[in-house]
Amino acid sequence: MSSGAARRRARAVVFAYHNVGVRCLRVLLAHDVEVALVVTHEDRADEAIWFDSVAAAARESELPAAMPGDPNAPDFVARIKALDPDFLFSFYYRQMLGEGLLGAAARGAYNMHGSLLPKYRGRVPVNWAVIRGERETGATLHRMVVKPDAGAVVAQQAVPILPDDTAGEVFAKVTVAAEIALDRVLPHLLDGSAAHREQDLAAGSYFGGRGPEDGRIDWRQDAAAVHDLVRGVAPPYPGALTTVAGAPARVLRSRVLIGAAPRPGEPGLYADNLHLRADCGRGVLQILRLEIDGEPVDAAGFVVRFGASKIPFP
Repeated sequence: MSSGAARRRARAVVFAYHNVGVRCLRVLLAHDVEVALVVTHEDRADEAIWFDSVAAAARESELPAAMPGDPNAPDFVARIKALDPDFLFSFYYRQMLGEGLLGAAARGAYNMHGSLLPKYRGRVPVNWAVIRGERETGATLHRMVVKPDAGAVVAQQAVPILPDDTAGEVFAKVTVAAEIALDRVLPHLLDGSAAHREQDLAAGSYFGGRGPEDGRIDWRQDAAAVHDLVRGVAPPYPGALTTVAGAPARVLRSRVLIGAAPRPGEPGLYADNLHLRADCGRGVLQILRLEIDGEPVDAAGFVVRFGASKIPFP
């Protein structure tokens, strides 16, 4: 090729799912990256799909797509290698990519993670950050190695977590942060000038996945800790679980009442004037959204059903 000849477009294989997958795929296209294949998931029948579809985004952009059951299967790895990609990107793809795939891209494999690495490596990092009362999180693009979320960082973008933000609201911010981080660093990745900063893994921790029962409230905790759990699992996630007078219930939105004193006795739920309140081990929550037996219950409905007395939590 002569010095004046046009340089070949960078070619990428993109493993992606969820809103972050859609937005980051669009960033690649905006930077004229050749996307040779989009690898995504079939939506699960038992999961509420509240997020955007990578498969639909690929169709709209007329990109080839695949939904393998096992992306690390030898035949699929061979298919990826045959595409001769410069880069492999993983944007909220849900399965771990093995060594064969990571080595298929001549210029490296990169993952977008929803935290400020090395903090909150592992699963559902946004939910964990909210549940643990963090005031900041963000998105990190890092080189993929066999150990999850452990490779060198090439871009980060922080976002605030406000005291009453839910995980869904924070996830929306993280999606924008991921788009900003990728858009900013991608020209440097493409021309080979991107700086890579090794992580100090001792400065962070690894967190596992969460199921609905992990959202069950321990009312013996202080009000701030219960509030953080409520907002960390609020819809579109399963909600914080409890029991009211023997019936299953979900607390979907709350607020800490600074300076409020609990009524005498054990933690419990009651209506105070126009509001629902929950006494915790220490402090009081105002319950802004409550469901009992799957039905919304406000303060007036609570009084009709249970009276004015405090209903102890089990």
